[in-house]
Amino acid sequence: MEKQINVIVWSKTNCAFCLKAKHLLKDKNIEFEERLIGQKWSREQLLEMVPDARSVPQIIVDGKVIGGYNDLVKYINTLNIPDTFLKRN
Repeated sequence: MEKQINVIVWSKTNCAFCLKAKHLLKDKNIEFEERLIGQKWSREQLLEMVPDARSVPQIIVDGKVIGGYNDLVKYINTLNIPDTFLKRN
């Protein structure tokens, strides 16, 4: 039985890296909660959870701050999940 991970993606509208992060997670069949700043969530709430955040996306996995999109790619590469998204053009 696979372990279910808890993923939170802090994002904003019109953010290309936020969109890439969400597509990557969907492609890997990893469920996530999106916290869209400006709609139900505030910048202050993000900073409570990730005090050093200076950009979005901010990805949190099982309570641990992973970082942005590039950090998510590195993290995903450690999970032994079949690689399909990264090979697309």
